[in-house]
Amino acid sequence: MKLVFAGTPEVAVPALDALIASDRHEVAAVVTRPDAPAGRGRRLVASPVAERAAEAGIEVLKPVRPRDEDFLARLREIAPDCCPVVAYGALLPRVALDIPQNGWVNLHFSLLPAWRGAAPVQHSLMAGDEVTGASTFQIEEGLDSGPVYGVVTEEVRPTDTSGDLLTRLAFAGAGLLAATMDGIEDGTLKAVPQPDEGVTLAPKITVEDARVDWSAPALRVDRVVRGCTPAPGAWTLFRGERLKLVQVKPVPERTDLEPGEIAAGKKNLYVGTGSHAVELLWVQAQGKKPMGGADWARGARLTAGERLGA
Repeated sequence: MKLVFAGTPEVAVPALDALIASDRHEVAAVVTRPDAPAGRGRRLVASPVAERAAEAGIEVLKPVRPRDEDFLARLREIAPDCCPVVAYGALLPRVALDIPQNGWVNLHFSLLPAWRGAAPVQHSLMAGDEVTGASTFQIEEGLDSGPVYGVVTEEVRPTDTSGDLLTRLAFAGAGLLAATMDGIEDGTLKAVPQPDEGVTLAPKITVEDARVDWSAPALRVDRVVRGCTPAPGAWTLFRGERLKLVQVKPVPERTDLEPGEIAAGKKNLYVGTGSHAVELLWVQAQGKKPMGGADWARGARLTAGERLGA
């Protein structure tokens, strides 16, 4: 089939690579978000998908809005059979959805209908899911509500961050998306409506969502830190400034600390929660690089009675 691929961040690149490598399909063009300012100089930088497409000699379309007439006209000229999508980052209007004969097919990083929305992997980790996965589905105007073509499952490991899990799902999902294109082309794959039961939502994680509540159980603190790593980054307050929490570890045997209470040793740094303590393995102070928790504590010169989160 002739394809127009839509995607923007690094996590979409494995799927684009899988489709480029396919001997059954032609990626005629790529749709991605416009160049965005990045780095200290805030210079405009192309998206990872745009850079990969340019390397492969594929036409890149960067509409400010997918309803722009110039973009829609070019899409009609290309006349794709199908438009596979991975983390494109913009809502597609009905006029765009109707152009390809086989519609737009999204690779979503959850087992639908669970975790519909912008941050499925983060919410899955924060909820404590033991198994997650990826789904391909036909895009319609509802939020990730279209009929599903296929799924692939992935076990959630005890120390997974959202970055770890998303990386694995990106590669597993790439194969699923390519197989979905194959099945649509040869007519062996039909989309199945999602059930009404089991719908959960995964809105974008805000900075405030990533603030650690030390009165919560240690298990919850660990899940928030892992779910918000690398972005937006879990954090707490210390002496009125934000302290980023990069990695923590629940310590069930340490039950002597009140929520937020700090206990520092030569090699370890513990903080109390609503259940038992967690060890702060890696933290990052404002304007500093990540460092071990005990090293940070020595530099901070903690005094008796100081707490995190105050």
